[in-house]
Amino acid sequence: MNKKIQLQDIGRKDYKETWEYQETLFKEILDIKIKNRREDAGLSTPNHFLFVEHPHVYTLGKSGDISNLLLSEEQLKEKEATFYKINRGGDITYHGPGQIVGYPILDLDNFFTDIHKYLRFLEEMVILTLAEYDINATRSEGETGVWIDVGTPFARKICAMGVRASRWVTMHGFALNINANLGYFDHIIPCGIKDKTVTSLHVELGVDHVDIDEVKAKLLKHFTTLFEAEFIQQKAEI
Repeated sequence: MNKKIQLQDIGRKDYKETWEYQETLFKEILDIKIKNRREDAGLSTPNHFLFVEHPHVYTLGKSGDISNLLLSEEQLKEKEATFYKINRGGDITYHGPGQIVGYPILDLDNFFTDIHKYLRFLEEMVILTLAEYDINATRSEGETGVWIDVGTPFARKICAMGVRASRWVTMHGFALNINANLGYFDHIIPCGIKDKTVTSLHVELGVDHVDIDEVKAKLLKHFTTLFEAEFIQQKAEI
């Protein structure tokens, strides 16, 4: 089992371009797995992890409801935002500057073949990271992602998640609000949940700006422990 993960931090990048790159990496892994199955080739499958920050964009998962987007096409242009219907799970979400978006493209045969466990580990990575900032974040039963003050009238989501998997290969991932402009969430019903709000780490800490690179390092540290993985830094290829 190959537990090494090729890490690329690709900076700010258009959503569609990044999605297409994910699809390329995803297909490469699937092709190797199919070859192994058909020819007993015994080839090792690679794993990838992308960090990216997107310009303003709204994405709707395959089970999502378009009515949860509250902007017309013209209003999207006014907000300098784009919209895509995509092939991950979940409903609608927003990505934009000030977010850490992570896309693990893993062959779970290298780790464990359990999507539920995979999502819980991603949540745990974020929960442990936020604990280092004295933020008590938790899960909300029946709702994927990471939340603060669950079970109170002040419950708010700080990290959204949505993944796709085929033959135990994953893509898409998580979006953690660090210095996000929360006003952009006012134009959707986030994840289709009407009675809860969203938040960002800088708001929770009462500061103007949080060091995103510091948060990324903490996320990777906890990911490494949870998945018993090793990261190999690569130069961004897109």
